Amino acid sequence: MSTDPQPSFRLLPGSSESPVLLHVPHGSRAIPEEVRGGVVLDDSALERELDHITDAHTAELAARAAEACAVRPWRFVNALSRLVVDPERFPDDREEMRAVGMGAVYTHTTHRERLRPPGLDQTPLLERYFHPYARAMTEAVDARIAATGRAVIVDVHSYPTAPLPYELHGTGPRPPVCLGTDPFHTPPELRSLAEAAFAGFGGTGVDSPFIGTYVPLKHYGTDRRVSALMIEIRRDTYMTEPGGPAGPGLDALAGALVELVELAGRA
Repeated sequence: MSTDPQPSFRLLPGSSESPVLLHVPHGSRAIPEEVRGGVVLDDSALERELDHITDAHTAELAARAAEACAVRPWRFVNALSRLVVDPERFPDDREEMRAVGMGAVYTHTTHRERLRPPGLDQTPLLERYFHPYARAMTEAVDARIAATGRAVIVDVHSYPTAPLPYELHGTGPRPPVCLGTDPFHTPPELRSLAEAAFAGFGGTGVDSPFIGTYVPLKHYGTDRRVSALMIEIRRDTYMTEPGGPAGPGLDALAGALVELVELAGRA
């Protein structure tokens, strides 16, 4: 594969005093031309898939929140679509989404249709995009630990109001804000801060319809200096679905995220 000039990710600096890292892995629609060539969907079908799979406006949400914080958090933003690679998946058999063709490299769409041809060698995509992203995110977390003694990852996501066919746990509750937790890396105090910050949107739920949160594999399950929480925002709270413009709810959500970031940074 040729070298792609477009950066795969961006680390946007915050305050040296902040342990908080806002992670935005699924907010981009960008697909390099060389990767587009390996996708079997025509252009219109690909645009529809991007509408469904992209966490639209989450990068803007994180940016608004960061700019409004008294102590600015750091931001790690995926500059490419998750249809290139999904940096939040396990790259091996631990990943349950491989059952529906949506592991680190997607072979199927949200509607369980073919995205890439059978027999794809995933290694070039993993080497070009997945592993460099993982290394850089690990370094960003290590830097927060070195500077402040800890790191707090806040994973910023969104999800559709109605379940899509790819969802393995789509029959459960779909609250306005779902908090994805990890038994090792999500302390009760962090969850409580998020529940309070997002209480004004009609309620929060935990681990439904999506569970877990991102932690670099270097730290995963072993380093309690790294705490993490996933914020999954139901899209009807702030945008026109499936891939339309943001509405006034985005500003209110940014305010809630500011509250969470500032409290988590001081905790």
